[in-house]
Amino acid sequence: MKLRVVLVLAAILYFTVAAQAQTPAAAPSSPDQAHLSVTIESFLRNLFSWGPDFQVKLGPYKDATIPGYYEVGIEVKYKDQNQTGVVYASKDGAYIIRGELYKTGEDPFAAARKDLTTKGSPSKGPADSKITMVEFSDFECPHCRQLHEYLKTLEQKYPQARIVFKNYPIEAIHPWAMTAAIAGHCAFETSSDAFWKMESAIFDQQDLISAENAYDKLTDAAVAAGLQRDAFRACLADPAAKEAVQADLALGQKLGVNSTPTVFINGREAVGGDPSAVEQLIDYELHPQH
Repeated sequence: MKLRVVLVLAAILYFTVAAQAQTPAAAPSSPDQAHLSVTIESFLRNLFSWGPDFQVKLGPYKDATIPGYYEVGIEVKYKDQNQTGVVYASKDGAYIIRGELYKTGEDPFAAARKDLTTKGSPSKGPADSKITMVEFSDFECPHCRQLHEYLKTLEQKYPQARIVFKNYPIEAIHPWAMTAAIAGHCAFETSSDAFWKMESAIFDQQDLISAENAYDKLTDAAVAAGLQRDAFRACLADPAAKEAVQADLALGQKLGVNSTPTVFINGREAVGGDPSAVEQLIDYELHPQH
């Protein structure tokens, strides 16, 4: 399920860790850069319909690897949403490039693979698999439920793949998603098998769960998955369980995740978890063309 406000911001703001790492130190501010900031902000506000409710902050300016261009940091705030990223602006203010800057001699997915830690997350499939699929999911998201159903087929078609689950509850539009994410983590603390049973139960009952009955429904699902009722409820109230979910959220935000489901196949992103896109990435990783 796409979060509308975040997508408005994400249309331009890509978190380009690799590009930033290879860029020279920030250039000192100057009157020319102050004038350029006015030009850039005015253009972007018009391009993306950012009215006065959107707070836009530009900087720092760095000499980009593209001759004659600055790499310009951007922070956009709208109500409780916040997004950061970069654009590339010609030093004369005539052109703006938005998107990601790649260096052809480097692996474009190395940074994502490095950040996609899988330790401490529910997983299934061979630990030494050549294919690792990391799924960022929201238990209240209908499209995530569709991906859940598709993964049953994927596991049969690619038994050698390893699947890793990360929580990404979007509370702004899904009122019981965080509670479900914490419940899933509590099941995982018991065992991986308990988590996958819990995951299936939540998605299977998604239409029956509401903000009003989530606590009871999730408790019943946990007991059916083999958890002790009192221990599960104690875990739900434990701040450490929510912190674990928030760690997944922070990782997703660092990777630029802004909608669910989003999956990464060996660091390659497939937004929406479209089956054809997922299988294309898996097939490529199994039989690389380079």
